[in-house]
Amino acid sequence: MGTGNGMFRAGGQGTRVRGDMTQQRRRIDIVLEPEFTEGLEDLPNDEIRSRRAMLDELDTELSYYRRMLHGRIDLLDFELRRRRGEESRSLIEALPQILADSGPGPTSNPLDRELSLEMPEYAGQGRREVDKALGDDFLAHLPKLDEDELTAIRDELATTEKDVSSKRRKVYDAYDAITAELTRRYREGVADADELLSAN
Repeated sequence: MGTGNGMFRAGGQGTRVRGDMTQQRRRIDIVLEPEFTEGLEDLPNDEIRSRRAMLDELDTELSYYRRMLHGRIDLLDFELRRRRGEESRSLIEALPQILADSGPGPTSNPLDRELSLEMPEYAGQGRREVDKALGDDFLAHLPKLDEDELTAIRDELATTEKDVSSKRRKVYDAYDAITAELTRRYREGVADADELLSAN
């Protein structure tokens, strides 16, 4: 199955164009398809750059979600410990430390960069399971929730975090494949390095 006829563009939810068919699709679904990284050697340079830009955007989004989920999970873990008598501070008193511990920081991931504190505009609240989890205003309802309910919410967020991390790993794998193709083109003199590595 060749990919020379399939074009994938970064931005928005991703547009897949094949022949006379154009369909709006989620970028993560496009990246997870095997054909996204198949036949890279047959693609023009602008398509390689477009796919690399899509991966870069996805990493920003998934990084944001993952860190937000970690923050929510840490908050719930603290509240559960507090109710069990394992914490002397109130949630409000501990909030600055919890948020600082869960905040963005430098990592070894080659895709990582400093993230905006605002949700990316292309995240699309309500269009994904993770959006629903992050959108639940459970902090405002903590006093009304019993320990079993808090634990259930915490488990739901943890499950979502595992799914986000799994998808992010697949983004890394696709990024590695794109990088290998870029390196080959530069090494073999197929294209100029500045052209290949310039921003899309």
